[in-house]
Amino acid sequence: MAAWLGIGLGVSFGTAFVTGLISHFMQHPPSWMVWPSRPVNLYRFTQGLHVIGGLATIPLLLAKLWTVYPKLLQWPPVRSVGHAVERVLLFVLVGASLFQLVTGLFNIAYYYPFPFFFPTAHYWTSYILIGALVIHVANEWAKVRRTVMTRPEDGIGRRGFLLTVAAAGGAVALTTVGEAFSPLAKLAVLAPRRPGVGPQGLPVNKSAYAAGVTRADSSWRLHVLGRVDRELSLSLADLHALSSHAVRLPIACVEGWSASATWEGVRLRDVLRMAGAAEDSRVRVESMEAGGLYRTSWVVPPHWHDPLTLLALGLNGSPLDIDHGYPCRLIAPNRPGVDQTKWVHRVVVA
Repeated sequence: MAAWLGIGLGVSFGTAFVTGLISHFMQHPPSWMVWPSRPVNLYRFTQGLHVIGGLATIPLLLAKLWTVYPKLLQWPPVRSVGHAVERVLLFVLVGASLFQLVTGLFNIAYYYPFPFFFPTAHYWTSYILIGALVIHVANEWAKVRRTVMTRPEDGIGRRGFLLTVAAAGGAVALTTVGEAFSPLAKLAVLAPRRPGVGPQGLPVNKSAYAAGVTRADSSWRLHVLGRVDRELSLSLADLHALSSHAVRLPIACVEGWSASATWEGVRLRDVLRMAGAAEDSRVRVESMEAGGLYRTSWVVPPHWHDPLTLLALGLNGSPLDIDHGYPCRLIAPNRPGVDQTKWVHRVVVA
């Protein structure tokens, strides 16, 4: 039974590791990596799988620990040098697993009782977890293989327990997946956000009040500067006078929730070409927000060339609500929500 639970955990943690790396490198890409703008819903899918799958792993891990805890408390705790190394790696594996799931649960609940920065700790602990998991699998592979190849004698009891664990994980997923899959939104009682709930029918992670942004007055301008043929200073009326486009794109948050909406505005590429930006330029979009790690974001050529990438002025048929970035915000396909910069007032071409 422990072996079967271990197989399930291996698949779950492996999936979480891969989807977590996707999220990390989308937000912090190395110089050689450029993420495509299509498919539009790629990040929505991978991050939803990361968070919802992680939540569904909690019953699985608890069942595994309940099954093997007598071995964790066996006496004497160390019988040899090799056994000591095995025990240390086992406790690293258990500790890293609990750390990832507990802090991840706190993160999606926006509760941070710990002194460290969650994204950094979560990222580096994932390598410790996967390394310990690979060593553990190699050490236990013979037992796992024998379990898979051999039909258990006490099939009913074990099968019932495993089905109960699977049902618990499925129930967690079912009551969470609605945060990313709108038809099941009413069932998302464990989700921190639900599609359709929020200003203009779209959830908000950070309000204008929390960001320290007040409603822009008539003096607001969008400045386009940097490596351009001519710098631009556009009023809201100037932007409305440009060719307007409507696109259907999701907001996909790192906490796993996502929701689609109809955005109206001007294409970023049209504004950049008005300024004479080079086609291979990288673009930094800056918010009126005074501070914070995500007050700016970089837009690489595949994204700003994409006709779906807008400087949005409207949402779902109305002008942007202040909490959604009024008077102007970035919206682009296949990007984490933290990179969909709100309250834009400056675009710098590098």
